[in-house]
Amino acid sequence: MEHALIVAADKVAEQLGELLRAQYSLRVTVAASGSQARRQLLEREFDLLVVNAPLCDESGIDLSVEAAEKRVGVLLLVKSEAADEISAKVEAHGVFVVEKPLNKPFFYRALGLVHASGQRLKGLESERTKLQRKIEEIRLVDRAKCVLIQYLGMTEPQAHRHIEKQAMDLRCTRREVAEGILKTYET
Repeated sequence: MEHALIVAADKVAEQLGELLRAQYSLRVTVAASGSQARRQLLEREFDLLVVNAPLCDESGIDLSVEAAEKRVGVLLLVKSEAADEISAKVEAHGVFVVEKPLNKPFFYRALGLVHASGQRLKGLESERTKLQRKIEEIRLVDRAKCVLIQYLGMTEPQAHRHIEKQAMDLRCTRREVAEGILKTYET
């Protein structure tokens, strides 16, 4: 984690900032309301959002859910009486609920879980991006094979072999060969 946004009143925000800096070397930004926090979230990326609910202009629940859906790690601090009810509403969205008054060891444990889940999400996002690129390449190569079959009368194995051989001979990717074939025959 590198950058955290704390949404709380001044004194509480200062205390939370000290707790975060003691455990992690984070850059901390403070917002006093939900609307200020939303503006901050639009302006830059944050790894962590700590919301001391309720806020002066809203409950903080919607803000927490919106941020979690943008892949920001969220700790929602709520009164112990309401913790179970709020937790049931937000946990499915990936929001971690911590009861107030804060217990430092529990707070740090929750921070560790948020950090670990964020790292896992980043890894999954990277894997998803790689798979999407691979699927796009396969579709492109398949379109190029169809063009070779249609215009040059090749069979599917011949078209496949032609693309593979061109990629090796030209020292380029199958994607580049497929793009060249499509550019030649589909214009």
